[in-house]
Amino acid sequence: MILKDRIALVTGAGAGIGQAVALTYAQQGATVILLGRKSKHKKLEKTYDLIQEVGGTATIVPLDLENELGIVPDLVKGLYERYGRLDILVNNAGDLGSLTPLALYDNLQWEKVMRVNLTAPFFLIRELLPLLKLSDDASVINVVSSVAFKGRHFWGAYAAAKAGLVNLTETWSAELEKSPVRMNTVNPGGTATAMRASAFPGEDPQSIPQPHEITPLFLYLASAYAKEVRGQHLAARDWLGWMPGVN
Repeated sequence: MILKDRIALVTGAGAGIGQAVALTYAQQGATVILLGRKSKHKKLEKTYDLIQEVGGTATIVPLDLENELGIVPDLVKGLYERYGRLDILVNNAGDLGSLTPLALYDNLQWEKVMRVNLTAPFFLIRELLPLLKLSDDASVINVVSSVAFKGRHFWGAYAAAKAGLVNLTETWSAELEKSPVRMNTVNPGGTATAMRASAFPGEDPQSIPQPHEITPLFLYLASAYAKEVRGQHLAARDWLGWMPGVN
């Protein structure tokens, strides 16, 4: 129970990697705030039920990161009144957009992808920073992608936004060097999620890791084991099978 009594907020918690991370955190003793779009409420309820089944604690927060960033201050106030701090923030929610040449990219879709993948994490971090600084050891984990580090044809807005998130992580990590808040990125690699299936429709999902298999790195970064890890870009594939206190 290496996250016992910790407070964690996971975006995109209704399915895939977000659901797997939320469940892992709950199993390790954290109280988990499940954030996702209102249209995904049933999926958030599924994650909540899974956490309840393992004896964990969770709260659902329906919030659309594309259109409802203006109500984030109300979220911060509610979290402060209920928990008094925030220990872990996982910016996992994402929007793939279109896999199409940049010259043909739709303007409105570009704005949407940037808003969900880059603007929303920036805004959440900024608004939640006072709560994170009330923790004795706060961890912010930004989920990125291999296309953030090397551009790839047709990945357009998604690649650009994730590259921006890498830079944002490095910049903020430097600015928070003397605070209790540490920030790092995780590149999940190919993982059997709905987003992956939309990008690679012909791929056998059994040929790549399932979401629960890549959670060890998320657990490591959220825990005191990574207390000195700041501004790093880590690959989940390198941490498959990690167990706290064992390896």
